[in-house]
Amino acid sequence: MNATIATAVFAAFMVLTVVLGLLAVRGRGAATEGQPEGLPGKGGGGRRAGGLAEWSVGGRSLGTVFIWVLMAGESYTSFSYLGAAGWGYNFGAPVLYVPAYMSCGYAIGYVVGPMLWAYARRHGLVGITDIVAHRYRRPWLGAAVAVLATVCLLPYIQLQITGMGVVVSTISYGAISLNWAYFIGFAVTTGFVVVSGLRGSAWVSVLKDLLVIVTLGFLAIYVPLHYFGGYGPLLHRIVAEKPQWLTFPGHRSGGLGQVWFITTTFVNSLTVVVFPTTVVGYLGARNADALRRNAIYLPFYNVLLFVPMLLGLAALFVVPGLTGADSNLALFKLVVDSLPAWAVGVIGVAAALSSIVPMAVFMLVIGTMWGRSVLGAIPRLASRQKLWSQLVVVAAGGLALLLTYTAPTTLVRLSLISYEGMAQLVPILLLGLVWRRLTVYAAVSGLAAGFALVCVLVFGGHDPVWGMNAGIVGLALNVAVALAVTWLGPREAGDDRPDGEVLALDGEFPRGGVPAPGGPLSTPVKR
Repeated sequence: MNATIATAVFAAFMVLTVVLGLLAVRGRGAATEGQPEGLPGKGGGGRRAGGLAEWSVGGRSLGTVFIWVLMAGESYTSFSYLGAAGWGYNFGAPVLYVPAYMSCGYAIGYVVGPMLWAYARRHGLVGITDIVAHRYRRPWLGAAVAVLATVCLLPYIQLQITGMGVVVSTISYGAISLNWAYFIGFAVTTGFVVVSGLRGSAWVSVLKDLLVIVTLGFLAIYVPLHYFGGYGPLLHRIVAEKPQWLTFPGHRSGGLGQVWFITTTFVNSLTVVVFPTTVVGYLGARNADALRRNAIYLPFYNVLLFVPMLLGLAALFVVPGLTGADSNLALFKLVVDSLPAWAVGVIGVAAALSSIVPMAVFMLVIGTMWGRSVLGAIPRLASRQKLWSQLVVVAAGGLALLLTYTAPTTLVRLSLISYEGMAQLVPILLLGLVWRRLTVYAAVSGLAAGFALVCVLVFGGHDPVWGMNAGIVGLALNVAVALAVTWLGPREAGDDRPDGEVLALDGEFPRGGVPAPGGPLSTPVKR
């Protein structure tokens, strides 16, 4: 009976999710086929309703609320329900790096977001690969970044599929098998992403965020009262019986001490602002002020992250002895054992949507990158960029699903370099936009050196290295090589831009309007 009730609740919300995705694009129109859908540098093409810009970045028309729920939805994933509780259960204090780097990343995004938004809007760009290709005037570089970013993003799709499968199978009391749960997550997400794009993800994020806030708020009160009689007794037991969970490097964390915490927070806060999925959120904004307000409001959402972390510590006393992957179920063990089936179903839906929303954005970004910078760069295919992007969405999701069934450790291994690898895009993107002297030779050399070092360190079992996050070591080499090649290597032919010229970072257009094609992004500032 419990399985029937919980499964019925889950099914009803999945139907509602698809409906919201479809309603999001009602009346938005369709793109005119047979014409290029907004090539870079052509005055912002692709903005017409139903075109690639409408599908991939919501027509650049999302306001503060939709941008807030979309970016919160992307950052609050199944890791927040499973991994955060699991890390709290296994290690304790090191898990605090998550709210630390996210909050610092939002502060950096206050400056970076409007800058990327203005550059992309000025030149009609719809993604990180577009920006890189346009900045360095090398279409092949955009395609190369698309391949690198796909390698780093595919593991996240697989991890969200796996996370949703575990949640759904658990809250259905085993009535829905893991394999079916994996397929449901793939089918629901692919269905509304292909049809509704970024706008559909934003609409579904509203439902997801409401459920997350309500369910975690409830659990924050219910679990301590139900199992311990309040926060006082719970915290007293943690301090008295589990003190090693409250200090660095935590309980058997393998050396995740203070230096690791600082370096991880720093490199991740830089990485999160150039993550392709974050950039999509930036580019979907109606104006730069929406991004600034969003950067101010988003840290409040991070307060919710402390709930699964605390509940992971509480589970140490309620369900002791969880090991390996089972520790990720610490929170749901508390839920399933003590709540009625309908409540278990609602909490499971919140966790499932926390997988679906970020998975949707990951698939959307991969589709856009390939449809725009790889397949769309082929002249005879350029007129169907949106179609190719949608097909790549299905292919990327299908590949992640297939590997989840047949070789689950393949993408998990790749996930080890996801954040550290993506960090190597910081110089080629951000440094390239603010320092016009950075050459394509320098940017590519730095990226190759940094990414190679990260792979050697991570796959060689040297992360952390000297107590530091391997990503920051790779990033340091990346910047050093880029600077050396810029100063000592060849200048690009025809590059007569003055040294020290940077782009204004306010994210606003001169005189309040959009500049004409071919002009500078904003007034050059001499430094």
